Amino acid sequence: MKGIVFTEFLDLVEDKFGLETVDKIITESQLDSGGIYTSVGTYSFSEMLQLLQSLSKHTSVSIDNLLLVYGEHFFSIIETSYPGLLATYKDPIEMLSSIENHIHIEVRKIYPDAELPTFIVEKKDEKSLTMLYKSSRAMHHFGLGLMNKTFEHFNATATIALHKINEDGTEVRFVINKN
Repeated sequence: MKGIVFTEFLDLVEDKFGLETVDKIITESQLDSGGIYTSVGTYSFSEMLQLLQSLSKHTSVSIDNLLLVYGEHFFSIIETSYPGLLATYKDPIEMLSSIENHIHIEVRKIYPDAELPTFIVEKKDEKSLTMLYKSSRAMHHFGLGLMNKTFEHFNATATIALHKINEDGTEVRFVINKN
């Protein structure tokens, strides 16, 4: 997992819960990195999982809700760092439907060894999109947060339903209906 995911996560934790909480979740986790991350480094997903579990324990916020908030936060990083990418699109459905065939290709140009989820468009029209999400990391709520902010970016709203295909969340269907 790319380091930017860790550095931004810890920035969010500090902002929402304080530096003491950041120190606490790093200290009590068994991190090969020692909790020292660079944005361009690559780290084990197990470290993110440990940090999330520890934060959830200390805040009584579910991991899914933490990932949702983190996804929403991460969208602001995309807006700031890659405005040209977002400017390519005029509509949130258009943007979300191009995750696999455009956005992830651009991400791999910057981070060639990034391990990204797969998004398969199953059905699309002007007002709706159904996509299948596949990832061994089961971070679908992170994706949901990014989707929420995508609609906000385009001054639009939507109903986004998430249906787990696998109980462990490694395969999820997103059904998106633009309002």
